[in-house]
Amino acid sequence: MTPVGRRGGTPGVSLSFRAGWSRYALIAAATVLVLVPFAWMVSIAFTPADRAFGSVGLIPQNPTLANFQAALTQVGLVRALGNSLLVALAAVVVNCLVAPLAGYAFARLPFTGSRILFVVIIATTAIPVSVTLIPLFLMTKSFPLAGGNDILGHGGNGLLDTLPAVTIPHLVGAMNVFLARQYFLGMPPELAEAARVDGASELRIFTRIHLPLARPLIAIVAIFSFTGTWDDFLWPLVTTSSSKNYTVQLALVQFNSTGNVQYGALMAGAILITLPVLVVFLFNQRSFIAGLAEGGSKG
Repeated sequence: MTPVGRRGGTPGVSLSFRAGWSRYALIAAATVLVLVPFAWMVSIAFTPADRAFGSVGLIPQNPTLANFQAALTQVGLVRALGNSLLVALAAVVVNCLVAPLAGYAFARLPFTGSRILFVVIIATTAIPVSVTLIPLFLMTKSFPLAGGNDILGHGGNGLLDTLPAVTIPHLVGAMNVFLARQYFLGMPPELAEAARVDGASELRIFTRIHLPLARPLIAIVAIFSFTGTWDDFLWPLVTTSSSKNYTVQLALVQFNSTGNVQYGALMAGAILITLPVLVVFLFNQRSFIAGLAEGGSKG
């Protein structure tokens, strides 16, 4: 006779085993779907141009670096990488300064109308980019005392076709302010009570107590700000007209501007502009994952 405990326990173990393997299978399938196009892109990037779509496999025969040389020299990708790096770093620095300050003020320093102001800020994230494109363009063109404009913003082109024009819309992200507010709301208020009793100012409490504990938040804001600025295509396309101010996305499009598309160089350029995003994520990976785990445990 089969013992009752064994008879009752075996089906549960079998079901949990099957459920575990099914999850692993789904994760493996999703990983393959994500990595195969990237692996194919890498393969084409190292394949000679005359065999780009001839007999391409995941492991190219006679790999070459000529496509990378073409990508760096033909469309000004080196200058575009520098432009995008300047714009993205400026956005990261300003967002990592402004978002924690604003989030802390909304979370711990309520003032008259703060709730309404916060709702208005968050509501801006629901506005499509296409709706704000024309107003932003007119504001950039009418920027006072820039590009030949007078104090009223008339007479010139303002900030058009400049790197500041590409940078300014990315300097403060409403979603970053929201994340900062929620993060500081999750901190126990008792952390600052002793400092307030000792007469410490709110700025000192923020910089000495709350900010050191907000490293996961800063990592998340940095990653979101960098990737959002680095991947932006539409706004640089509208505001820039000369190749010296092109970002990486605009430079990459130049491969498609002629009838004969060099797919090898195009894929090599795509790899080059992907590497900075991977570096930023890997550099902040531990803090980013810690922030997500902490947010999940609080939620």
